[in-house]
Amino acid sequence: MKLSIHSNIRDYEAVFEETDAFVDSLSEYSQACFVVDESVWKIYSSTLLKQLSIEQVIVIPIHENKKNLDTVQDLYDRLVEYPAKRNLTMISMGGGILQDISGFAASTIYRGINWIYIPTTLLAQADSCIGSKTSLNYGSYKNLVGTFYPPTRVHIYTPFLKTLQESDFYSGFGEVIKLHLMGGRELFDSLVEFTPLILRRESAALTKAIQQSLNIKISYMAGDEFDMGRRNLLNYGHDFGHAVESTSNFDVPHGQAVVFGMIAANMIAQQRGLLEAKLEREIAEKLLLPNLLIKPRPNALEPDAMINAMKKDKKRVGDNLALIMMDNNFALSRVNDLSGEEVYAALGKLKTRLGH
Repeated sequence: MKLSIHSNIRDYEAVFEETDAFVDSLSEYSQACFVVDESVWKIYSSTLLKQLSIEQVIVIPIHENKKNLDTVQDLYDRLVEYPAKRNLTMISMGGGILQDISGFAASTIYRGINWIYIPTTLLAQADSCIGSKTSLNYGSYKNLVGTFYPPTRVHIYTPFLKTLQESDFYSGFGEVIKLHLMGGRELFDSLVEFTPLILRRESAALTKAIQQSLNIKISYMAGDEFDMGRRNLLNYGHDFGHAVESTSNFDVPHGQAVVFGMIAANMIAQQRGLLEAKLEREIAEKLLLPNLLIKPRPNALEPDAMINAMKKDKKRVGDNLALIMMDNNFALSRVNDLSGEEVYAALGKLKTRLGH
């Protein structure tokens, strides 16, 4: 199966692979280098990737604190050693952080080279692999630096997900939940039904969840590739989510932070009368709370620290804070008047709900 994604830069496809034969075909590129997440290399270097020559491979240790310009510069140093220049093809294999680092490098070295992406985590397969964004952190600012640069092709191979650590799998599932909530009541109910199969990592259930997630994301990207309008609603859960990533020193991984952020946003939507209390509790109890595997520690929820982190949101407008909220029809809207008092109230209730 293939999904076609339109981009003003170049159209591309996300191909769902049934076997690992695609890796053999990519290794035959005459002017190619593989940029591989160190964890992926450790697992697959003697099996799936054994046909690659070591001269073709650049292995990068991955952590959130590596998602910066220093790491990109180190990658530049390795890329310029290859004889191929603008005809170089970079093939990235890893999760979202590896995607951001390598995608940014591919978009900027030689003013852009051919780039193929193979996502190996649930978060990357179900969300970040499409959309054209590359994002780097700068100092304490999350995703402040970046480009729009789509890969020329994406290969999605769900057996990679069987070797994911539990925390990484649940992080990806957080984004799957977000996208299915954005798809409306029917997809919410469907995800509740299929969650046990997904968490057992059954192939058919995973493929269905990933396909539905990407289709929902594509619908929000349509006509707004560069994030000037409706696409911004894809940041549902990210306002509080990015903040708790920062205040926890990234102990809470991205997708789990988004789950936390959706709980917080829904509580404020309920306080503002947008979301009925019954529906807010249903969403929290059926999907969000049971899949918040990594809860923020109490010290990460100190209100002033959270507010200070939210003030660094690059999409913030004016003096108050931004927030994306859901209503009773699962429709989303963005406000730019979230007050500190509302944050204090929500965090107080959240600590109780999380058992702190």
